Amino acid sequence: MNAPVIDAHHHVWTADYPWLASAPELEPIRRDYGVADLRANLQAAGVDRTVLVEADWGHPSETVEFLHLAGAVDEIAGVVGFIDLLDPRLPSTLARYANHPRARYLVGLRDQVQGRPDPDFLARPEVLTALKTIAGTVPTFDLIVRVDQLPAAAKAAAAVPELGFVLDHLGKPQVREGDAGLRAWREAVAPLAKQPNVTAKLSGLVTEADWRRWTPDDLRPFIQAALELFGPDRLMFGSDWPVCELAATYTRVKDALTEVLGRTDPDVFGGTAARTYQLGEQ
Repeated sequence: MNAPVIDAHHHVWTADYPWLASAPELEPIRRDYGVADLRANLQAAGVDRTVLVEADWGHPSETVEFLHLAGAVDEIAGVVGFIDLLDPRLPSTLARYANHPRARYLVGLRDQVQGRPDPDFLARPEVLTALKTIAGTVPTFDLIVRVDQLPAAAKAAAAVPELGFVLDHLGKPQVREGDAGLRAWREAVAPLAKQPNVTAKLSGLVTEADWRRWTPDDLRPFIQAALELFGPDRLMFGSDWPVCELAATYTRVKDALTEVLGRTDPDVFGGTAARTYQLGEQ
């Protein structure tokens, strides 16, 4: 029996999320995306299990709803929920999550760090204290960061070795900038990749490329650099659906990664996600 193919990063949402209304270019994905839409894409792409990631940018109630959803939908193997690293009520929010009857599905947390202006946010003492507190609740913390925030992310990973860190979307390199974007990102991400408690998602790259004109060759240098820096055993496939629909269908995202890798690598397409998010331990 083949190992399950796992999508380590996708969303479901309702069209009333405030950030969806914040930019005209998001209009193509400003609609509801539910379980039926997800299942259709999984079937078409040959994906077995998934990790559902927060998308409401600041509402813990979404995380609770997602835990209920994971318990009802076989394909959803785990949830990465929301946490505000500066919230003085963080311990009580963690306790609320931990006491949820479906808490076993909570495999990670993330803050929308990419929206924090400070490039050194993750290295602040109070943030490091929050991350150490989180380490007692979930196995991982997802890093949704900009390229200029990657050095601080490396400091955080080194300071909290007991917590696994997952770099979403490879740290959002500017794929559309070609070689210049590659050089800037590679220099910034290399110290983070050296931390043994860090894995990364090959996700979100198509929306950092030219939405209308990208090809797998545009993604290739970034994916190859990630393989060199992290190795396949610390990389995982993520569709970033439905955000990816701004530039590509779910199936095209998966096919592009397969083309660049030259095969369906068992770590990238399942093994790394299963180990990192402890999906076999629910």
